Amino acid sequence: MQITNDSVRALRGEKNRMDAHTPYHFLHESERQANGEVKRVNTIFLTNSECPFSCVMCDLWKNTLDRPTPKGAIPRQIEKALASLPEADIVKLYNSGNFFDRRAIPKSDYAAIADLVSEYERVIVENHPKLTGPDIEEFLDLLNGRLEIAMGIETLHPEVLRKLNKNFTFEEVRSAAAYLSALDIDMRAFLLLNPPFLLHETENETWILKSHEILSDLGFSACTLIPTRTGNGLMEELEKKGFYRAPDLALLERVFERLLARKRGRVFADTWDLALFSHCEECFNARAARLKRMNLTQLPEPPVVCRCKVHGK
Repeated sequence: MQITNDSVRALRGEKNRMDAHTPYHFLHESERQANGEVKRVNTIFLTNSECPFSCVMCDLWKNTLDRPTPKGAIPRQIEKALASLPEADIVKLYNSGNFFDRRAIPKSDYAAIADLVSEYERVIVENHPKLTGPDIEEFLDLLNGRLEIAMGIETLHPEVLRKLNKNFTFEEVRSAAAYLSALDIDMRAFLLLNPPFLLHETENETWILKSHEILSDLGFSACTLIPTRTGNGLMEELEKKGFYRAPDLALLERVFERLLARKRGRVFADTWDLALFSHCEECFNARAARLKRMNLTQLPEPPVVCRCKVHGK
């Protein structure tokens, strides 16, 4: 199946109507740090220009603008969010794309952004490996806190990575990691559970473990495991044609447990919309709570026992 930017976009629905001066969401959470401490985190989901890369499974475009983000809009969004959020130690500025895409985050706003987050000990942003360059150093120089960059790597299976239309290669990931490591910038990665085109459960599990190992060797200190979802048009078509199979909660639990057992950096299981992957209402809440506790403790727990008798369904 040939995947291009045009074919990815062709099956999309309508975008949500967004205000360029208002973040589309924000929340307060807790996250375990590399030193074992649990820190308070304010996460702000910024509204900005759509990402130039059209990944097969992405639905983040729904909350983006069709034009470059106006100058001054991002600082205003951060001001609005912080006015409603409690005190925290860490701030995540997630923007449905890439922080160092100049259409999304104007360089002229870097100083104002840095000033707004000057009290935070760590600032985490998202970015594409191809956009690793001098803009990062310019922003880094303005920050009081430590900079961390999150990258949607998804998988390092070479053929699947190409089919996901991620627009980067492993060599570009390695180059970006070397560049950021030289600047003493921390890195985290997002990895997909059951990405399209990787249909055998054993192979899927093997490649998540392999990708995590490679990324750890490159200096990534945290990985988040994300169950791949439908919801963008193309994913539904891939599911109909047999190129995608939704993961179940048991697979997420098993892979998460195996990654935690390695003790190679922090590993988090994404619990957003987790009910989509559960087949049993009776045990779902207990299993979701278990995953959330394990995210905080970074320690495995005994599995939830249920009369559905399928710990993996």
